[in-house]
Amino acid sequence: MSARLAQRLIQLGILIAVLLIWYEATLPGGINPLLLPPPVPVFSDFWGLLTHDAIWPDLFVTVQEWVWAFVIAATFGCSIGYLVSRRAYTVRVFDPLFSGLYSIPAILLYPLYLLFFGLGMGSKIAIGTTIAFFPIALNTIAGLSYVDKSYVTAARSMGASDLQLFWSVMLPAAFPVVLTGLRLGCIFAFLAILGGETISSLAGLGHRIVSLAENMETSRMFANILFAVLMAFVINGVLSFIEARGRRGAP
Repeated sequence: MSARLAQRLIQLGILIAVLLIWYEATLPGGINPLLLPPPVPVFSDFWGLLTHDAIWPDLFVTVQEWVWAFVIAATFGCSIGYLVSRRAYTVRVFDPLFSGLYSIPAILLYPLYLLFFGLGMGSKIAIGTTIAFFPIALNTIAGLSYVDKSYVTAARSMGASDLQLFWSVMLPAAFPVVLTGLRLGCIFAFLAILGGETISSLAGLGHRIVSLAENMETSRMFANILFAVLMAFVINGVLSFIEARGRRGAP
């Protein structure tokens, strides 16, 4: 318990230090407020985001894109990962192939997605799905292909079918690794969609931030950036909690 408290105090100390540096940097004679606004007006505008409904239409668009991208990536990533993991030969073929493709910056495909799907939600869903697919597929392959063979042999000797083997043996054993891939894919999808919205879009949090920057409303822009950062922290915290619970429940 004391170690966890120490960790939280260090994290709180870092946050306070960042706020103090930010405050000091924006004092008279410091950084131009058009480039870096003081903390007080930023937090005031942030509170305004929470108490007014101006941000909610853009937030709804971003959340829609994120959910669709994650669902599609999870469906295809887990399905393809399972099919690949069934044979050692396909693992040797596709695991390095997916790893190589994963190392390519997927954002390079975004102009192509814009041509195919336009400036609306389709292009953001496509880039989010692409970036989220690989960690999900790779972790599914890793989790299922490295299940202890003695589990499989024991289940086969008791007459387990392929479906029973998957649900009762392979999936529980591989679940922590698969869950890690789903967590990473979910976070990456959110970040990719925000990035896509800042490059070219018609709506969404990223579009809103860029519009405020173009109008030199830096205080409101930083408030929206803070909102997006807190969203990412909350998403990561919730998914990490679920992942930890899943690991404790795994055999």
